[in-house]
Amino acid sequence: MDKHALVCRNILEHSQITQRELAQAMEVSLGSINRMIKECTEQDLITVLPDGHYQLTLRGKEFLEQYRVDGAVIIAAGFGSRFVPLTFETPKGLLEVFGERMIERQIRQLHQAGITDITIVVGYLKEKFEYLIDKYNVKLLYNREYASKNTLATIYHARKLFEGRNMYLLASDNWMRENMYHAYECCSWYSSVFQEGDTSEWCLSYNKKGKILHVEIGGHDSWVMYGPAFFRKEWSDRFLPVLEAYYSIPGTEAFHWENVYLELVNGTAQKRLLEAGITHLKDFPDLYINRQASDQVYEFENLEELRMFDAKYQNHSDNEAMELVARTFQVPESEIQNIKCLKAGMTNKSFLFSVSGKRYICRIPGPGTQLLINRRQEAAVYEAVKCLGITEKVIYFNGDNGYKISEYYEGTRNSDAANWSDVGQCMRLLKQVHQAGLSVEHRFDIRERIEFYENLCQTHGGIPFEDYGLIKGRMTELMDVLDSMARPVALAHVDSVADNFLFLADGSLRLIDWEYAGMCDPLIDVAMCAIYSYYNEEQTDRLIELYLERKPEKDELTAVYSYVALGGFLWSLWAVYKSHIGEEFGEYTLIMYRYAKRYYQRLQQIHNDI
Repeated sequence: MDKHALVCRNILEHSQITQRELAQAMEVSLGSINRMIKECTEQDLITVLPDGHYQLTLRGKEFLEQYRVDGAVIIAAGFGSRFVPLTFETPKGLLEVFGERMIERQIRQLHQAGITDITIVVGYLKEKFEYLIDKYNVKLLYNREYASKNTLATIYHARKLFEGRNMYLLASDNWMRENMYHAYECCSWYSSVFQEGDTSEWCLSYNKKGKILHVEIGGHDSWVMYGPAFFRKEWSDRFLPVLEAYYSIPGTEAFHWENVYLELVNGTAQKRLLEAGITHLKDFPDLYINRQASDQVYEFENLEELRMFDAKYQNHSDNEAMELVARTFQVPESEIQNIKCLKAGMTNKSFLFSVSGKRYICRIPGPGTQLLINRRQEAAVYEAVKCLGITEKVIYFNGDNGYKISEYYEGTRNSDAANWSDVGQCMRLLKQVHQAGLSVEHRFDIRERIEFYENLCQTHGGIPFEDYGLIKGRMTELMDVLDSMARPVALAHVDSVADNFLFLADGSLRLIDWEYAGMCDPLIDVAMCAIYSYYNEEQTDRLIELYLERKPEKDELTAVYSYVALGGFLWSLWAVYKSHIGEEFGEYTLIMYRYAKRYYQRLQQIHNDI
């Protein structure tokens, strides 16, 4: 750390500053500050005015220019799962604290320090940040890997912004009470606060000069990494090549950028890099602690912490889901406790919460689902199957928007697609539904659904499969065959994935999430269970026999195989459309498309008339 530069910066920012105030600002003794002032005067960096105050000389101003801050990068790509349901609608950095959005507060603080070159790295709900371009003249950088990798990848994608520049690195969801930014920064640092007692934060050890010597995750009565950081260009020039190397090393997908620094400063990076075939490693860069007061920097870990800090979130979060839960249970929002994000499904988002000591699940339809699913039809299905007592206990259902609140069953587990005892019970439950004589007014028409998703894909970016025309023709053949068979019709679930079968603590079985259900050939449920479970041919044949409790007839085998192919084709189109609107499901698209091809071929082998 350049103490002379720090003296010059303080004098520039506070023209009437005294020696004692300088010593306090720099956390050094009066003797030390007296010596530094003398050295700065001898180097013609500052001059003493007749009134005893100090002033920067022209040479001092020129000297300080190497420390000028060039800009800032704000990380805002993540989801913020610990803030659901608020972050289902709003990125965490755009949440308000005392009526001011956290990211806007930081942008304004940067502007006050004269820093206007600001880039926000976005990902989740990226469009929500677009207004900041016009309001603050910021730039947006999209991180396409935001959903699958951590901040190591974020900094990797933003690395060019740091090269040869003095840059702040901020998180959009931090809140700083006082402005801690400056036009000039004299060393690379990481903000730190002292935490008493046990902590799971990243704890720092440092020397008398403030240089960080060691980082340990978790500790007791420690200064911890908390808040923004600053990278001088010399620091970035030495750190970024290592970060780039880490980005390419398998197993670092979940790494924060701080993981790279931790291994550098703790001396373990060399081994990892050598194992990856990287032999050249510069000396690791120095990073200094920037100690802050306990009430200066806030990193809200969850909604409960935000509620404690800003009373607005106790009862008026302005969040649709929270308001719905409060109305449904006739309680203030403050009584909605223990909120936890559940694993997002392929269609919906859900969160777990408790009211009066009992736990519930609130389902929120995902983006664009109003176009894909008729919620009034879903409500009609729940009404139809109520008499069987096999679904989740629904507390609230809105047939207009699909919001649903249901009881959470303690001690449950999902069906295991690899456990044939589980699968057998699931097939018996499906057969019970099929044979119950229940009906609703709508059908699940696979021909209509294929045409529907095909049109969606064509109008939102096209269909990427090279042989789509050929495969579509084959699927049309299968649909014509099914129509000619005049198969029986019953109420079918259609979404018979293993995760929708719940084994309760008492051993009973429930079938949940009926949003695709409708009147259809009951064997479609067997086919859908097979493809959702990624079953091979042998497993699919075993599944058919479990459902029928006997060997299948030729027409039954034809029907199931046809639905496997058509289901794979349908859901591959569904996934293509979802990718066009920004939701990716990895290899799911390819797996489904392969089912369409493979089971058409199987049918050819056993039926010469296809």
